[in-house]
Amino acid sequence: MNKVFLMVMTLLFLFACSGNKKDAKRADKFNYNVEQFADLGILRYQVPNWDKLTLNQKKLVYSLSQAALNGRDILFDQNNRYNLAVRRLLEAVYENYSGDKNSEDYKSFLVYLKRVWFSNGIHHHYGEEKFLPGFSKEFFANAVKSLDSSLVPLREGQSVDAFLAEITPVIFDPKVYAKKVNQDSSLDVIAVSANNYYGEDVTQKEVEAFYNAMKKPNDGTPVPYGLNSRLVKKDGKLAEEVYKVGGLYSPAIEKIVYWLNEASKYAENDQQKKVIDLLIEYYKTGDLKKYDEYSIAWVRDTNSLVDFINGFTEVYGDALGIKGSWEALVNFKDLDSEALTKILGDNAQWFEDNAPVDPRFKKKEVKGISFKTITAATLAGDCYPATPIGINLPNSNWIRKDVGSKSVTITNITEAYDKAAAGSGFNEEFVCCSKEKKLMEKYGAQTDNLHTDLHECLGHASGQLMPGADKKSLKVYGSTIEEARADLFGLYYMGDPKMLELGLLKNPEAYKSEYYKYMMNGLLTQLSRIELGKDIEESHMRNRSLIARWALERGQKDKVVELKKEKGKTYVVVNDYVKLRGLFGQLLAEVQRITSEGDFDAAQNLVETYGVKVDPAIHKEIKERYDKLGIAPYKGFVNPVYSLENDANGNITDIKISYNEGYEEQMLRYSKEYSNLPTYND
Repeated sequence: MNKVFLMVMTLLFLFACSGNKKDAKRADKFNYNVEQFADLGILRYQVPNWDKLTLNQKKLVYSLSQAALNGRDILFDQNNRYNLAVRRLLEAVYENYSGDKNSEDYKSFLVYLKRVWFSNGIHHHYGEEKFLPGFSKEFFANAVKSLDSSLVPLREGQSVDAFLAEITPVIFDPKVYAKKVNQDSSLDVIAVSANNYYGEDVTQKEVEAFYNAMKKPNDGTPVPYGLNSRLVKKDGKLAEEVYKVGGLYSPAIEKIVYWLNEASKYAENDQQKKVIDLLIEYYKTGDLKKYDEYSIAWVRDTNSLVDFINGFTEVYGDALGIKGSWEALVNFKDLDSEALTKILGDNAQWFEDNAPVDPRFKKKEVKGISFKTITAATLAGDCYPATPIGINLPNSNWIRKDVGSKSVTITNITEAYDKAAAGSGFNEEFVCCSKEKKLMEKYGAQTDNLHTDLHECLGHASGQLMPGADKKSLKVYGSTIEEARADLFGLYYMGDPKMLELGLLKNPEAYKSEYYKYMMNGLLTQLSRIELGKDIEESHMRNRSLIARWALERGQKDKVVELKKEKGKTYVVVNDYVKLRGLFGQLLAEVQRITSEGDFDAAQNLVETYGVKVDPAIHKEIKERYDKLGIAPYKGFVNPVYSLENDANGNITDIKISYNEGYEEQMLRYSKEYSNLPTYND
């Protein structure tokens, strides 16, 4: 999926004004904030219009939600081979610890456990580095030894002491499994990445050779080779362990399949039933051709109210962009906004034709773009607790070109972010000028939504590859370049008069709000998310840095954008928004060329020059200013709870929704109800 981080001004206006005043009042009283720890904030989201769904649609959402939650263990294991052992051990200590719970060691232990839950493992969900515990090794060893040995996740025949010797460096040693994804192109990125997509003795050269050998010359409809497997060595030879029923992760996949079969019974129409049944067949066989059939059927299902994502989808967790992480999202259309969701899709060909790129790289005919705003009902896997606010799928280039794609903006998630962030003091601290502050206050949410929509609906769907070109040839830089391409497409068109013509913006000055925010974020404020002394690792952050720093440098002569100091604080100042748009267009042309031609050298130069390194003095300053605000840089969510109501004969009469479950309560419940895999899946 190509993920980004609300809706156009008109859509947001209709969403805010639709319904009755009682609904708006209830939303204002809703407590979006749950708790905050480390650099993380936990929020709630509402599911508007739940009671407007039919009972059959509620059953469908419930079944799909169960299918989503039953895959939880898969992502933990994909992120690192020890994650399930660490999580289960920490939970055992949490539930059985009898020592002093007011001690600093125990308080640090609790924070560490919450971070493991949030990140689906021992590595930061965004920064990729391993986070270290604040409690001592002595506290840890004593806590583990105080447990009944049956509660310790031992290997067969292993003693507790031997287990501690194995697991302690995994948790405490910063050099052991240091980064989940290491994109340093000077290293063997497979050998130095801590994820579990490959056997520990598999090298980057072996991976590239293995999958290059699978590719067929002049294949116009290639499957996503390697997407749903772990590549290991058996008897010295490379072999894939396929994720399927009867294969790797079978116990979890069997539960997913069970609930998909239940969902199939409640399908709204034949096309939706076909989608679900094809996904079941794919899970049973592991056949990637079947996966493409499912993806095509899913793209063509545009009439169903309820929709979902479930499977091995995004490849950001693999340095080479081959292996898919497991994720799920259950949703239904935001009916309050549906009337205007067709605007961008209906005008997709105009945007493609007028993009400032070489005509060779443009699609002659844009097909099958579907765009809608949705209400999230359940987040899971790589969409939980942290989730995107925009999605565009499928990732297969030939399907996108020949069949089309679906793009969504998740309105109840963006609403939760906005409501939770109200009154934070962020703009007062980081925005340079009163004009920009007023623009952002008036248009910030609207233009942010519009940029997300342009990014997802049109940016990722734009352009085409040249014959023989392959996005995978960009290797570790592929994800960053793709996100930059979609962001630049959105930024360029934000300032186009077409936005006013289509009614997507009402004020010709509004786009400046997004331009300023983007430059401020790319040059300054996103640095608050990075540890001092570290480079930028995450692909989306590299993309934003790349665009902002390139524009700063290229506009230096005309002072298009500047970094200025005032009273010891650094601010972004944009002097010429029209010229800035021109710079975005120039960079879009180059990034599209790199993508279309598969130019690895140019991608490497662009990313390494502008997307990776950080000015240490500015970094330190931004961290200090941000810390004073007391804002968690990263946010995630707890899911609502769905409860079945039955009559005397056991028939479901309704499904109720509640928002009372806390973060710890939900995580522990999920570990009990959806813990389907063995601790070690070596």
